[in-house]
Amino acid sequence: MSTYRPPLQDMQFVLEHICDVRSLAKLEAFQSFDPDSLEDILTEAGRFFSEVFAPLNRIGDSTPSIRNDDGTVTTPPGFRDAYEAYVEAGWGSAAFGPEVGGGGLPWAVGLALQEMMTASNLALSLCPLLTQGGIHLLALHSSAAQRAKYLPKLVAGDWTATMLLTEPHAGSDLGALSTRAERADDGSYRLFGQKIFITWGEHDMADNTIHLVLARTPDAPAGSRGISCFIVPKYLPDASGSLGERNDITCVSIEHKLGIHASPTCVMSLGERDGAVGYVVGEENMGMVYMFTMMNNARLGVGLEGVGVADRAYQQALDHACERLQGRRPGTAAGARAPIVEHPDVQRMLLTQKAYIEAMRCLCYFNATALDLAQHHPDETERRAAQELCDLLTPLSKAWCTDLANETTSLALQVHGGMGYVEETGAAQYCRDVRIAAIYEGTNGIQAIDLVGRKLPVRGGAIVHELLDSVESTAEALHDDLSALRAPLTEAAAAARSCSDWLLAHPGDAALAGAAPYLRLLASVVGAWLLVRSAEAARAEIIAGATGAEADALEAKIVTAEFFCRQLLPQAMSLAPAVTGGAGILATLSPAQLR
Repeated sequence: MSTYRPPLQDMQFVLEHICDVRSLAKLEAFQSFDPDSLEDILTEAGRFFSEVFAPLNRIGDSTPSIRNDDGTVTTPPGFRDAYEAYVEAGWGSAAFGPEVGGGGLPWAVGLALQEMMTASNLALSLCPLLTQGGIHLLALHSSAAQRAKYLPKLVAGDWTATMLLTEPHAGSDLGALSTRAERADDGSYRLFGQKIFITWGEHDMADNTIHLVLARTPDAPAGSRGISCFIVPKYLPDASGSLGERNDITCVSIEHKLGIHASPTCVMSLGERDGAVGYVVGEENMGMVYMFTMMNNARLGVGLEGVGVADRAYQQALDHACERLQGRRPGTAAGARAPIVEHPDVQRMLLTQKAYIEAMRCLCYFNATALDLAQHHPDETERRAAQELCDLLTPLSKAWCTDLANETTSLALQVHGGMGYVEETGAAQYCRDVRIAAIYEGTNGIQAIDLVGRKLPVRGGAIVHELLDSVESTAEALHDDLSALRAPLTEAAAAARSCSDWLLAHPGDAALAGAAPYLRLLASVVGAWLLVRSAEAARAEIIAGATGAEADALEAKIVTAEFFCRQLLPQAMSLAPAVTGGAGILATLSPAQLR
C-alpha cells in the first residue's frame, strides 16, 4: 500500500499560474501573507498531513467510530491525538482572518492545504471541514456577542461545529422539516426534534461541539420561508467561555455506511428532557438564507474532496503499475515480463486519471480565487463580477469533481486488476469513501438543476458567454507547438455556447432533462481551458531556461493538456445531443415502464 505524497509542485504551479496568488497577496485582507513563503507553507503542510493524518486512513476504515451506551462516541485509535496535533499546528485557522485568530492566507492557498488533508484521510478531515462551514455562517450572520463567544474557539479548533439540517422525512426538501423551537423567557429557545446524517455530530476529539440547527418557531410561515437557524452547544458555555452543563442534545445512533467509517454519521435527538437550549442566529425565518450564503465554501470543499481522494487513489495505482510485472511488450525476448505501466491500455487509464485530476485541481483553485476576489477586492464592480463567476463555477466544482472522483477511483482499482477488489490493497477504500461526495451538500443532480435554473439565466446567460469568450481568446492565441490544441478547444467552446443558448430558449422540463449532461460539458470545457493555460505557462518556463526534473515536469503538463483536449474533451462534446434532446422521452415515461 502506497504512502501519500502531496503533489506540492503541481499545487504551487496552479496557485502561481492559474490563481495568480501574488496578485491576491496585494489585497488588504492578505497583507500578512508573503507569497515567497508559499513553497515552505505547502511543504510543511504536506509533511504534517502525510505523516500524521495519512497513516490513520486504513486504521479508521477497519476500526470505525463507535457509539457507547451513554451516547458518547469513541473515535478510532490515534484520531484524537492527530486532531490535537492539527489544532496545535494551526492548520485549521490558516485561511481565516487575523481578526479571529487566523493566519490570513487567501482561500485559494487554504484550499491547497485542505486538499492535502482530505487526500490523506477523508473521514478525519470531515470534522474540521464542518467546523469551517460553521465559522463562515457565524462570521456572516451572528451577532457581535455570538461571534466573540464562539468564533475564537472554533477558529482555533478547540471546539468543532456541525450542521443539523436533514430529518428522516426531509432530505433535500428542507422546507418540510419539523424540528420546533419554542421561545423561552430569557430570550433563548428550547428545541425539540430529530436530525439524521449529522457528520461528526458526537465525538471525543474536542471539548465542545457547536451545533447549527435549522428549526421552526411556533408562528413561522410554512415551507422554507419559516426556517430559522439556532446555535445549540453540546455544553453550554458561560460568559467567559467556560463550559457548563450538558445540553439536551444526544447521539442516539451511528449509521453503518459504505465508506468513511471513521466519521461518525449520527442520528441526533434534541429535547428528550426539557428541550435543547438554543440561540437564534440573526433574524427568525432567515435560516435558509443564512445556510445558502455559506454553500459556495461548503460545496467547493466537497468538490475538493473529489480531487484529493482521486489523487490519493491515482498515486497508489501508479505505484502498482510500475511494480506489477505482467505480460510482455512486442519485440522483447520470450519470457520477458514488463511492468504493466508499459502497456498502452494501462497508460490510457493512468493518463486519464492524471489529466482529470489536474483539471479538477485547476477548477477548484480557480473557483477559490474567484471567492477571494468576491470577498476582498477593493472595487465593487470587480467584486460583483468575481461573485458571479464564483456562483457559476461552484456547481461545476462540486458535481464534476465528485462525479470524476467516482470514475477515476474506479479506474485506479481497475489498474490493480483482481487485487484491487481485495480490501488488503486499500484501493477499494477510495471508491467507497468518495462515493458520498456526489450526494451530500446537494446531490449532483441538484447542482445541475441549480446551474441551468439559477446560474445560467443570470443576465440572460451573459456570465457563461463571457467565460466562453475567455476560452476562445485563449484558443485563438495558441501558437507553435500548442497550436494543435486550438481546434478542439474552440469546437468545444462553440458546443457549450450552442447548448447554453438552447437551454435558455427551452426553460422548464426540457432544460432540466439536459441539465446533468450540460454541467459535464461546460465543466469539461472549463477544465480543458485551464489545462491549456497551464500548458502555456509551462512552455514559457521551458523557454525561460528550466532544466532537469523541473523541465520534465513542465513537459508533462503540456502532454496532459494535449491528452485532455484530444481524448477526453471529445467525449464531453458528444453530450451535446443529450443536452438539447428535450424532455419528450421522459415526459411520456410511466413508472410501469421502469419495471
